[in-house]
Amino acid sequence: MDGSFEIGKIAGIPIKIHYTFFLIIPIFAIIIGTQIELTVSLVEQVFGLSEPIDASLITAGWMPYILGVLVSFLLFAGVLLHEMAHSVIGMHRGMKVGSITLFILGGAAEIVDGVSLKPRDELPMALAGPMMSLLIGLVSEGIAFASLISIPDPAVAGLLFYIFGYLGLLNIFLFAFNLLPAFPMDGGRVLRALLAIWLPIEKATRIAAEIGRGVAILLGIAGLLSFNIILILIAVFIYFGAGQEVTMIRYTQLLAGVTVRDAMSSPVTTVPMDMPVTEAMNLMYSTHHLGFPVMERGSLAGMVTLQDIQSASGIDRDALQVRDIMTREVITLTPDHDLYDALKILATNTIGRIPVVENGEVTGIVTRTDILKLMEIREVDGIKTVYSAPGP
Repeated sequence: MDGSFEIGKIAGIPIKIHYTFFLIIPIFAIIIGTQIELTVSLVEQVFGLSEPIDASLITAGWMPYILGVLVSFLLFAGVLLHEMAHSVIGMHRGMKVGSITLFILGGAAEIVDGVSLKPRDELPMALAGPMMSLLIGLVSEGIAFASLISIPDPAVAGLLFYIFGYLGLLNIFLFAFNLLPAFPMDGGRVLRALLAIWLPIEKATRIAAEIGRGVAILLGIAGLLSFNIILILIAVFIYFGAGQEVTMIRYTQLLAGVTVRDAMSSPVTTVPMDMPVTEAMNLMYSTHHLGFPVMERGSLAGMVTLQDIQSASGIDRDALQVRDIMTREVITLTPDHDLYDALKILATNTIGRIPVVENGEVTGIVTRTDILKLMEIREVDGIKTVYSAPGP
């Protein structure tokens, strides 16, 4: 996910934070801080307490806002465990987990080839996350009750009861909310897995996506009527997420069994490092290609693209050589690389082309346009592979 950075690894899985994650923390702090009495009352009512808790520590000074930050981090720790549950089941089923990313609306685990799972694999994976949220919620509630019973200081007991009681409610809400039958929520994947027992995966995905769009519209209307901006954001997230899921499954099917060799352009035009930038630009005009591998002594040294040229000063451009502006850290692929993975690499790194290297030599180049053209041809030909027949 663009705009993310890695903060560490758990069980070999990179854990990433998206920049939007830092927006939700102050939002939560403000919401909880300004509505502390309301949330305290809510926790008391939900847990059916006969007497109010001692809220003297909860409402003192800046404590409401401190609690907002604390509960936010604890909630996202639960979201991380939620995604870890998905990932562990996925790895157990033979999937590779690319990363887990936390962002403003929750978390996302990147399961490689997750969209091509069979129902018997996807169903437990989809259920694992919500069940983890439910477990966290129940454990938090247990700690909340234990705090009231075992801690003699009423103020401290009330503080811990509020923290864990509210955290428990939030995780149980996440459990229920994630089971909504809407992509990219877990409930949408559960629905697709159940439908795919009897239907081809593409049709099951389309049905689940349409149901998800309907749920998103209802949530959006509810958000508008209640002036709830978070609900509106979630509705938009679900609506477009449903469409992305349909696109992903379409790409997966059309590119199943296809390698980079089938789509790459070969032979490829290369340029030397000492080529003047103006000459490289003229070559782009004549070939209609927007990027070339840069060679030095027969080996790949970098890539020069139109974007590299645009980033150079127009005044200095006449005096520059390709070596002065080229990108030196270049992603490469082999001809036997899976083409669907190549498309994901292009999208993830926001690049337009990747050189293809075999035995140390640049044998071709594959672009996003090459892949999309191949997909169009295969779709017209009616080529449908991967999970074409229903069955568990």
